[in-house]
Amino acid sequence: MSEKKMTSSRRHHLKSLVLGIAKGILEKEVVQVKVDKEKYLSENCPPLSMPGSTQELQELCKKLHLQIDQVDEERYDLEGKVGKASKEIEDLKIKVVDLQGKFKKPALKKVRLSADQMLQALLGSKHKVSLDLRSNLKQVKKEVKEEVADVGDWRKNVEDKAGMDGRKKMFESEA
Repeated sequence: MSEKKMTSSRRHHLKSLVLGIAKGILEKEVVQVKVDKEKYLSENCPPLSMPGSTQELQELCKKLHLQIDQVDEERYDLEGKVGKASKEIEDLKIKVVDLQGKFKKPALKKVRLSADQMLQALLGSKHKVSLDLRSNLKQVKKEVKEEVADVGDWRKNVEDKAGMDGRKKMFESEA
């Protein structure tokens, strides 16, 4: 598979040819649009003749209003058709993406919700559910034991803790 690379001068020449052809096509399109516009205006908009009397002016105004109403109706119908076609195009695009199977899953963001907010989102706003777990617990009263610590003579503590008299005498003989 040996493909020859195109030289830069050849590439530049081809690019300039393509651009020249495209420029000619665009100029022809601009001229064609002008011709079509003049043709449409000559068919649908006759030249304006200003009448001299007020009666003729009123008739001209009525005629223009009727034409305006007719054009508005056509515009409304066309807008409806365009809207319907654009919706159909979007549906077809979605079907094409689904058929291709290249559906990108959007990255999900972490949302911190309390239990109340989660239940409200699931059940709707009409259900006001409060999840207060502590309200359902039994009330238990604690009895606090108060220990009175006597700060006194250390000998008294030793006597209280000494279970045998001999041991007590040992401490007394040292002191």
